[in-house]
Amino acid sequence: PCWRVEDFVVAQECTRCSSFQAKTIAECSPTGFIEKISCATSKRDEFKSCRSAVMEARVFWRFVGTMMCVATIFAVLVVCRQRVLDRKALEKVRKQIESI
Repeated sequence: PCWRVEDFVVAQECTRCSSFQAKTIAECSPTGFIEKISCATSKRDEFKSCRSAVMEARVFWRFVGTMMCVATIFAVLVVCRQRVLDRKALEKVRKQIESI
């Protein structure tokens, strides 16, 4: 690709590939987004795979939400387990006191 060896200008910002583009343009495969660039020296227009800021933000917040849910579930499990252990300890102390 010319954009690896020479200067280029972005002719079209990063956009999602259409279904037709996804089938015909190989650069759509890695991320599902492409930008059109114009190479300065060779005067060629090419496509380059890119990452969408909106997509990256959505993936990040989905990850954060998932981690918050998992953390909440484990926090509830820890509280329940602690209550069970406290109850067992109190029962053990009560049995020791009754045996005196």
